[in-house]
Amino acid sequence: MNLLLKYLSSCWFLHDPSELTPTKSFMWKNVTFYFISGCIVEGLIADPADGTLEVMGRTIMAFTTVALLLLKEKKWQFYSRLYTSIFVCENLIMTLAVLAEILDFWLVMNHKPHREEIGIGLAVFLVAWYIAIVSYIFRRFFAYKTSVSILFAFAYFVMTYGIPMLLMDI
Repeated sequence: MNLLLKYLSSCWFLHDPSELTPTKSFMWKNVTFYFISGCIVEGLIADPADGTLEVMGRTIMAFTTVALLLLKEKKWQFYSRLYTSIFVCENLIMTLAVLAEILDFWLVMNHKPHREEIGIGLAVFLVAWYIAIVSYIFRRFFAYKTSVSILFAFAYFVMTYGIPMLLMDI
């Protein structure tokens, strides 16, 4: 639990994620949670079968993108530490996305005005926070300038979310 709290504090920019070393059990639980929560969110948005395929694609792209970045930087030894840092923070964002879906459902069922604006606002906030977190993680692991880390974080977002979504639309 202590390790999880340290990782979560990095989502608030309070702890250096590059200093954390996850156990194998923690890493696999984290990946499992990522996959299950992603399937829940995608299942609420789209067809559950398509959502599961998209989450599988995102998971593969996440592992591949982290691997390519580490190979480029010649820091392969940080693989499990980097992807665990990113996935813990993604899991926090995904949990908040599930809560946002529940709020949206409640707003629809109660015919509340401005439901769409609230949903779009929450989505924009969560994506911006996600990119900020991944940027922070990249900056800590690779000592990039802020602008470079934001660029890489945005590219990571496009690779892990955009490409699987595009492939599902074909």
